[in-house]
Amino acid sequence: MIQFSNVVKTYKHHDIIRDISFNVAKNELAVLIGPSGCGKTTILKMINRLLHPTSGVIMINGKDIKAKNVFRLRRNMGYVIQSVGLFPHLTIRENIELVPSLERREKREKRAVEKALGERTAELLALVGLAPEKYLDRYPVQLSGGQQPRVGVARAFALDPEIILMDEPFSALDPITREQLQDELSALQGRLQKTIVFVTHDMDEAIKLGNKICIINKGRILQYDTPEAVLKNPVDDFVAKFVGKHRIWTAPELIRAEDIMIHTPVAAHKDATLLRCIETMHSRGVDSILIVDAAGTLEGALYAEDTRDAADYRLPAGAVMRPVKYAASAQSSILDIIRHMKQMKSSAVPVVDSEGKLAGIITKSSLVTTLSSRYFEEA
Repeated sequence: MIQFSNVVKTYKHHDIIRDISFNVAKNELAVLIGPSGCGKTTILKMINRLLHPTSGVIMINGKDIKAKNVFRLRRNMGYVIQSVGLFPHLTIRENIELVPSLERREKREKRAVEKALGERTAELLALVGLAPEKYLDRYPVQLSGGQQPRVGVARAFALDPEIILMDEPFSALDPITREQLQDELSALQGRLQKTIVFVTHDMDEAIKLGNKICIINKGRILQYDTPEAVLKNPVDDFVAKFVGKHRIWTAPELIRAEDIMIHTPVAAHKDATLLRCIETMHSRGVDSILIVDAAGTLEGALYAEDTRDAADYRLPAGAVMRPVKYAASAQSSILDIIRHMKQMKSSAVPVVDSEGKLAGIITKSSLVTTLSSRYFEEA
């Protein structure tokens, strides 16, 4: 969708952007983040040609943006900035409909289209959480600091553009309002599926909103990857420090079973005798054991309490074991696992691979150990 190839931006013999290359896929929300002055807003402004690269190529849908009519280019992009930029002498309706009205006049469209435009405006205002009948005919000065950015977002979507550019749109808001707007943007993106490039200086915001995070420093891209990959595998010390050592705990849905599971669960073959299984449980200090077949496929679980009433300890474990109600995959989130533990009142959840083979186990004690580690530095 959007492609930067070896882009350089020089100002007064100083490289602001240094030979960057990256792609933003269609319907993806990519977040640009980095220290103040790193060049993230410069990158954003080059996409709609408010700034021009000194060298390199920027393409949209495979076409160099330099070959496009600049006005047409910008009208196919929504643009939201920190200060919102609403025209104070226009009503909310007029602010949202300003650019679509220009399009309508150029095409000499009829009243039926004007009616459709009005319906679209009301729909957009409702999508950003403002009642159309209450706010359409108000002026920006009559809106609160949290309502004005909502109008800015609605205006950016007014022409149903392919691309939305957002330059720290929520940074001046209080934390509660900011979180509400982040949630609303996520919901809006889920419904409308636009390609969004979002600039922020807040890592929590980047993790919450982005499909991809682009970490920039001194005009260079240091890492461009999914939030999960950036949090778990920072490419260097700068990224690790910038992200924050325990930052992943602000987004527990990104923590997977494979990140926290015990890789050597206590297990036995289903043909092993109950006596052998009891001895294994005693020696390992556990009250249950996972049962697998010859290929390592999870078959069930044997609990110490189930062996007490057994008529013959020479019976195979497979004859007494219970079925496993839930097994997590390596990619199951920690939130799903905790939810299942609570629902089933279980103290452990086995983890299996794509073929159903036992890969590990997550216990309440291992969860406590993992979760508590966020409060301590490694020795």
